[in-house]
Amino acid sequence: MRARPLTLIQDELVDYDKAMERMTDLVGQRQRDERPDTLWLLSHPSIYTVGRRTPVDHLPDPARGIPVMETGRGGQLTYHGPGQLVGYLIVKLGEEEGIVDYVREVELRLVEALGRLGLPAERRDTPPGSELLTGVWTSETRRKIISIGMRQSRGVTSHGFALNVDGDLEPWHWAIACGMPDVDMTSLRRELDGRADVSMDDVRPVVAAAFEAS
Repeated sequence: MRARPLTLIQDELVDYDKAMERMTDLVGQRQRDERPDTLWLLSHPSIYTVGRRTPVDHLPDPARGIPVMETGRGGQLTYHGPGQLVGYLIVKLGEEEGIVDYVREVELRLVEALGRLGLPAERRDTPPGSELLTGVWTSETRRKIISIGMRQSRGVTSHGFALNVDGDLEPWHWAIACGMPDVDMTSLRRELDGRADVSMDDVRPVVAAAFEAS
């Protein structure tokens, strides 16, 4: 992977709609070359977000009380909540670089970060005719730990990834994540299970370093 230093923004819990407003503003600034490539690390209160292809029967029961919001990213349903590290990537792509190329780079950088945190992980190629396997999966237990959904507009990326660190995994069971009924979503806390005590404060600098963000 080539060097691609990013400017880092860090926040704690940010409402999803407010984050989308700010991300749109950051993308506009990058399109006008008013700011450098940027990684924004944050978390959201509990919410499900859906891509444009998400079937209605994949949505949670409204009685669960967690809001559902449509978003402009690629991919299908995902869950955000406390204990999950979200990274929004506002990056100007090269002339010969497409969004699929950059998503693969994001996957590899996150695999590297998880390795530094003591968890072997991998990206997967999607077999023809299958649901997209975009994201990062644990090598040993074969569970999905990072969701990725991105788009580009006028050559600049937006949205990004969600890494489950130590949050509640139960809401993942109340809907169909990533278009895959059998997917087993996991977290660092679940996978490491006493082998290491990894907190959000431990994870943030490792993820930032993997993206060369400062």
